[in-house]
Amino acid sequence: MLEQIFVSAKHWLVDLAPSQWQPIFSALISVVALLLVFPSLFALTTVLERKGLGRIQNRYGPNRVGPWGLLQPAADGLKALTKEDLIPRAADHWMHLLAPLVLVVPAFLALAVLPMGRNLVAVDLDAGVLFFFAVGAATELSVFMAGWSSRNKYSLLGAMRAIAQMISYEVPLILSAATVIMVASSLSTVQIVEAQAGYAGWLPQWYVLTPWGFAGFILFLIAATAESNRSPFDLPEGESELIAGYYTEYSGFKFALFFLGEYLGMFATSGLAITLFLGGWHAPLPFLEWIPSYAWFFGKMLGLICLFIWVRGTLPRLRMDQLMNFAWKFMLPMALLNILVAGIWRLMPPGWSRWLVCGIAVIGPYVFLGRALIEHKSYARRSYRYAE
Repeated sequence: MLEQIFVSAKHWLVDLAPSQWQPIFSALISVVALLLVFPSLFALTTVLERKGLGRIQNRYGPNRVGPWGLLQPAADGLKALTKEDLIPRAADHWMHLLAPLVLVVPAFLALAVLPMGRNLVAVDLDAGVLFFFAVGAATELSVFMAGWSSRNKYSLLGAMRAIAQMISYEVPLILSAATVIMVASSLSTVQIVEAQAGYAGWLPQWYVLTPWGFAGFILFLIAATAESNRSPFDLPEGESELIAGYYTEYSGFKFALFFLGEYLGMFATSGLAITLFLGGWHAPLPFLEWIPSYAWFFGKMLGLICLFIWVRGTLPRLRMDQLMNFAWKFMLPMALLNILVAGIWRLMPPGWSRWLVCGIAVIGPYVFLGRALIEHKSYARRSYRYAE
C-alpha cells in the first residue's frame, strides 16, 4: 500500500476528470508534483549545505530563523521576492528576463524522465537518456543569454568561461553514460533501471559494481560537478576574479532563479547517475526491499548531495588551465577507453578472467594518464616571509 500510494492517488485524481480531459489532467498532476517536490528539496538542500559547510569550517551555520535555522530558506525567498529588480540601462531587457527561465525550465524537463520509484516516472520515453541530454544542452544557451544581454564585460567573460567549461565536460559526461546504454541496450531510463534488478547472492546487480561501471560513475560525477558549476569547478562565478560571473547584473528573484536552476541541475544529474549506475530505485540488499522504492531513490540522491557538499568544503578552486587540461587530457581519454572496456565486458563470458582483463584495462590507463598529466611540472620550494 505504501509502495504505490502516490501512483494510486494520481489515478484516483485522474478518474475524477472527464475522460477526454484525463491525459491533460494526468500531465498537470505530474508537473505540479515536480514543481512541489524539487523546489522544496532545493530549500532543504541550502540549509543542509550551509550547516554542512559550517561544520567543516568549524563555525555555525544558519541558527536564528526558526528552530535550528530551518526557516532560513523561507526568509531568503521572501527577501529575494521583495528586493528591487535592477536592469542595466544598456541591457537587452527581454533576453535579460528570459535567461533565468531558460535555465530553470530545461532542468524540470530533465527531471520528468527519471524513474523515482516503481511506476513513478512523469514521462516514460523510449529515448529518455537522449531527451535528458538534449534538454540539458539549453543550459549553455541560458548562460550565453545572461552574459551577452547584461552588456557588462565581467558578465560576458563569466559567460564565455562557463560555456567553455560546460562544453568541455559535457563530452565525458555523455560518453560515460554511453557505456550504460551499450550494456543495457536501451535508451529508456525505466528499462536501464530494470536491467539492474536482481541480486548475485547479497550483492545487487548495479553497474557501479563492475570495473567499467565504477570508472564511468566516477567520471560521470566529476563531469556533473563541472556541469553544475560547483566547487572545485566553480570558475564561472569565481567571486575573486569575475565578481559573480554571468549573473553579475542580476538581482532580486531573477538572481534566485539562477541558484534554483543550478541546484535543479545538480538534482537532475544526481538522479541520472542513480538511474544509470546505482540501480535507480532498487534496494541495495534483498531484505530491505520492504522499504518503498521512492525512499531509496531520494535516499541515494541525499547521499550524492552530501558528497557534493563535502567536496565543496574540502577542495580548492582550480585554475582555468588546470580545468581544461583535466577535461581534455584525462577525462575524455578515460571516457573513450571506458567505452572499449564496457564492450570487452559485454563480449567476454562471465568469470574472474573478465574481471581481471577489465580491471587492468581501467587501472592501466588511469595510472598512465594521471602521470602524463602531472609530468614536466616543477614545483618551486615556497618560502613564507612575514613582516617584522
